[in-house]
Amino acid sequence: MSVTGEAAAGTAQVSPSPAVAQPGRSAGFGHLLASEWTKIRSVRSTIWTLVAFVIVTIGFTALITWVVDANWNGPHAAARDATAIADPTSIIFGVSVYLGQLILSVLGVLVITTEYSTGVIRASLLAVPKRLPMLLAKIVVFAVLIGILAELVVFGSFFVGSAILHSHIPVSVSDSGVLRATIGAGLYLTVFGLFAMAIGALIRHTAGAISIAIGVAFLLPILAGLLPDTSFWNHLVGYLPQQAGSLVYQVHIVKSQTVLSAWEGFGVLCIWAVILLGLGAYFLQRRDA
Repeated sequence: MSVTGEAAAGTAQVSPSPAVAQPGRSAGFGHLLASEWTKIRSVRSTIWTLVAFVIVTIGFTALITWVVDANWNGPHAAARDATAIADPTSIIFGVSVYLGQLILSVLGVLVITTEYSTGVIRASLLAVPKRLPMLLAKIVVFAVLIGILAELVVFGSFFVGSAILHSHIPVSVSDSGVLRATIGAGLYLTVFGLFAMAIGALIRHTAGAISIAIGVAFLLPILAGLLPDTSFWNHLVGYLPQQAGSLVYQVHIVKSQTVLSAWEGFGVLCIWAVILLGLGAYFLQRRDA
């Protein structure tokens, strides 16, 4: 065999197989979902935050309902018991969902700001140059994870709380408005987590984004309560994220204090989340990692 023939044979032996992925080939959206799922479940803070969410939400439901049941005939019982009888779900979900949203707000921020603080975002953007599909995959994975867990925890909280209160206030999911309030509580927690995630995408700094998210959930309602009790301020406050969204897990809505129905309020919260996520997507494309 000639030298030329040997070289040709050697070339044929080392030529790449057609099955090998070519450089620049874009990953499918399913691969992006798998990648984001791997990232979110492999971070230790995610696991501990979710564990804290489950313990705090169900634990505080059990604690609050036990206190109400144990002190049913105690001091100031008349006003408290009247509220509990009128809307038992306000006792079951009130404190637990409020604290649960704070925990999920922290998780929503961490899901995206941790990548900036550790530099993982650069590797992600090198692997997926198109930034919007990566962000969309992150949103979908987070929403599905939190949505499923939130509904399970909320229903668990309801059954725990209703069992403790049963001797004084029989309540079941078949009662008017209760099933909507229970499902709504899980939806509210999910969307508020996405709302916090959007703040993280905008701020890109963990401490600052958590401060803003908790401020919206905790401080705005307090500040809103200090505003004059006028029709203008009541309308304005009613469209704030926490005030509007929380209507979806209330069975009895005081019409004089809001202009929105339960699902209208939830819709307003969704609009807030969509707007902020849209801004986060815009700045993700415009700014360097």
